[in-house]
Amino acid sequence: MKLRFTSIFSFLFAIALFLSLGSCKEEAKTVNKNDAKKEQKPNIIYILADDLGYGDLSSYGQEKFKTPRIDELAKRGITFTQHYSGAPVCAPARSSLMTGQHTGHTPIRGNKELEGEGQTPLPGNSVTIAELMKTAGYTTGAFGKWGLGFIGSEGDPVAQGFDEFYGYNCQRMAHRYYPPHLWHNEDKILLEGNDWTKTETYAPDKIQEATLEFIEKNKEKPFFAYVPFVLPHAELISPNDSIFNKFKDSFDETPFTAENDFTSDYGPNIVHMEYAPQLKPHAAFASMVYRMDVYVGQILDKLVELGIEDNTIVMFASDNGPHAEGGADPEFFNSSGGLRGIKRDLYEGGIRSPFIVTWPNKIKAGTTSDHVSAFWDVMPTLGEITKVDVPASSDGISFLPTLLDKDNQKEHNHLYWEFPIQQGRKAVRKGDWKGVIYNFNKKPQGIFELYNLADDESETKNVANQHPEIVEEMKQIMENESEASELFPFN
Repeated sequence: MKLRFTSIFSFLFAIALFLSLGSCKEEAKTVNKNDAKKEQKPNIIYILADDLGYGDLSSYGQEKFKTPRIDELAKRGITFTQHYSGAPVCAPARSSLMTGQHTGHTPIRGNKELEGEGQTPLPGNSVTIAELMKTAGYTTGAFGKWGLGFIGSEGDPVAQGFDEFYGYNCQRMAHRYYPPHLWHNEDKILLEGNDWTKTETYAPDKIQEATLEFIEKNKEKPFFAYVPFVLPHAELISPNDSIFNKFKDSFDETPFTAENDFTSDYGPNIVHMEYAPQLKPHAAFASMVYRMDVYVGQILDKLVELGIEDNTIVMFASDNGPHAEGGADPEFFNSSGGLRGIKRDLYEGGIRSPFIVTWPNKIKAGTTSDHVSAFWDVMPTLGEITKVDVPASSDGISFLPTLLDKDNQKEHNHLYWEFPIQQGRKAVRKGDWKGVIYNFNKKPQGIFELYNLADDESETKNVANQHPEIVEEMKQIMENESEASELFPFN
């Protein structure tokens, strides 16, 4: 009996031990799964509006129309009040963003057009954010307007770190919202019904479809989506749908007709790089900003649908100040938000950008920051988030401490811009001081202007004569920060 009891006891003990080990194994699996989830790098979506002014969002003061989904973004995250673009026009702003360098260092410093379809290529030895994200193990995609190198060149987005590109490769083509084709990597994608005479397929809608498809396709792994919208860049045109109808009778209008300079309607005599006439330019502009807002909402909704919103960083900015082409009216909409200047200016209205960042459970919702930052800070910030080294050539400083509400945020000694048009323009921001000079290369040289942004954010009172020592310091910074460029010689 004793022997039998011992055998039964041993048998039961073995079963209990087996079940216990199985339970521990399942528990270990659960723990490991949770640890893996905790360690997963966040998805990153960087959205860049085109020619959207500092005051064109209702969360930044726009009163003529609302941008509810971007306002929602602001309520969920942090709003920057002193963030700057890399340049006052498209290509150099994008070059600054991609390379983490200001316009005294970044390779592309102006809009230099080439024959055919495309702009001056970003050199092959440039290190871009996309390449940085690839190093960190991310799948990368760009959807919208590129403008940094024609298809097949060393500046082609797929040669600069992007696994997938869909959109306009050429900035001139992006003057038109009903082009005959877009590009998907190196494949030309024909748009149904568009032949320069008919307007059937609205290109931004197709780009948005590709953006959402990329997010869906890569939901199980870390991805970086760069979404440079074409909206609301001129031309001013919207599909005749519910979005346009929302605004079509909202404003007093002065038609923008074919008699205006740089204007050409769709048809057999179209000039591709010009802008279409518009009977209701105010309504068209408002509808384009609102459509962009709808696109942002669709991206946010897709993240929720896929259950990845808590592990996704969303950033929203604009490439430069508001434009006045194609019938746009930045004065009517107060698009610069009370700041001086528009696109192409180095005054605040030309380079200060709305900037909103969300990161659930990391960034405190509904916060505002006056931290002074710029496009070239995005690269080191993403590098710190993803734990990869940033090239020493970057001019940026990570603003991750500001995002996470930490007290160890480093500050720039100064910010610098140069723009080689109309005899050359330069600007420096150092603390609250802002120095600007136009006609830098003219003889005699243009007047140096100095503003105290703490007291004079609209740059109306030039106090250069009262602070000669600050003026000399600014001039020295302008000299030191400008490296010679064969592609874009400044002098």
